[in-house]
Amino acid sequence: MKKQKFNLDPPKIIVLGFAILILIGSFLLTLPIATEDGKGLSFLNALFTATSATCVTGLVVVDTGDTFTMFGELVILSLIQVGGLGFMTFASLLFFLFGKKISLKDRLILKEAINNLSIAGVVRLVRRILIFTAVIEIAGGIILSIRFSFDMPIGKAVYFGFFHAISNFNNAGFDLMGEFQSLTSYVDDPTVVLTICSLITLGGLGFLVMNDLYEYRNTRRLSAHSKVVILATLILTIGATILIFLFEFGNAKTLEPLSFMGKGLGSLFQAVTPRTAGANTLPIGDLTQSTLFLLIFLMFIGAGSGSTAGGIKISTLAVLVATVWSQIKGKEDVVLFRRKIVMETILKALTVTIIGLFLVFVITMLLSITEKGHDFIMYLFEAASAFGTVGLSMGLTPELSSMGRLLIIFTMFAGRLGPLTMAIAIAMRRKRNAFHYPEGKIMIG
Repeated sequence: MKKQKFNLDPPKIIVLGFAILILIGSFLLTLPIATEDGKGLSFLNALFTATSATCVTGLVVVDTGDTFTMFGELVILSLIQVGGLGFMTFASLLFFLFGKKISLKDRLILKEAINNLSIAGVVRLVRRILIFTAVIEIAGGIILSIRFSFDMPIGKAVYFGFFHAISNFNNAGFDLMGEFQSLTSYVDDPTVVLTICSLITLGGLGFLVMNDLYEYRNTRRLSAHSKVVILATLILTIGATILIFLFEFGNAKTLEPLSFMGKGLGSLFQAVTPRTAGANTLPIGDLTQSTLFLLIFLMFIGAGSGSTAGGIKISTLAVLVATVWSQIKGKEDVVLFRRKIVMETILKALTVTIIGLFLVFVITMLLSITEKGHDFIMYLFEAASAFGTVGLSMGLTPELSSMGRLLIIFTMFAGRLGPLTMAIAIAMRRKRNAFHYPEGKIMIG
């Protein structure tokens, strides 16, 4: 009798790979050597921290700088780096180092892992991803190390500089400042603010866009995807900066005490970080309701596809907006930058958005049941932050019950891998219909 071959689709391999990576990280964080008190984390707290790091979120139940030894911090940093770029990208790095050939199946998995549009040139793209990452993180680490050296010993400054460069380029939001204060002490520091905003933005553009920009010197053109992501990033960043500046200008707990430049830097940082980094220079719990609602919107959107960020992605929002606009104008085709958007892309955008909205809705409702005594916006903010793998919190995360922590763990995992990837990984393979049903007419609106 012939044995049935065990085979997994690329999306399922990616889900399984992330799950294994999280479990390994959880085990390492439970070791006594991982924490300052020599006891290690409880398994649930370790699982939460490892999931947050691997899914490059930044939500924490214990303060990173105060709780972990250097061993624990390096475990978290390793999970951030591997989780941000994808474990298949690092597997490819090992293949390159040992001169092994990458098989067709590996290329298919890589295509899914980095969200590339086709299998052609995927290995060359992975090489460039590794180079882009190294150059950007080293540059950011050097700048931050020099700045931090004015505030702390040089060795600590270098360690802090590179930790925060890697964390923010991968849109993770973990920090070592202690006492859950994140980067609030650098709210009006242009070097720190502009460097970290640049790291977050570059990580959030996506590697396909970065490669397109690199190739521009030869091709003199950008793909429709790159144009959409770059334009949408500029619009959201500038628009959110202006709105936060207006919303918080008179808030005595956030922007009011700062100089005009400090107000601008604080507004810019808080506009960039929800997509989807998680560091903050303004105290989140003290923000106005209007700013919090704006941040929820930005966290749900996220950044570019194929990036280190979560959320439904900027390109998804752009496709939906273009579809609505086409319907309003009475046009049959959906067009972006003189390119027709195919129906399959529109349906994927709708699927991702609906699944994302449903997930945030359900998790918010469940948190309101399991966590008592908080305002509703705290539950919604926490759910959106976990789904968008952002890491911003109004202070609810450390107070979560065991059930609440499990809910956020699941949300972070789903948000990082993407609702569509999760759905494909869990569902059966698509099959062509053997027959078609007659059309039915349903009234809309």
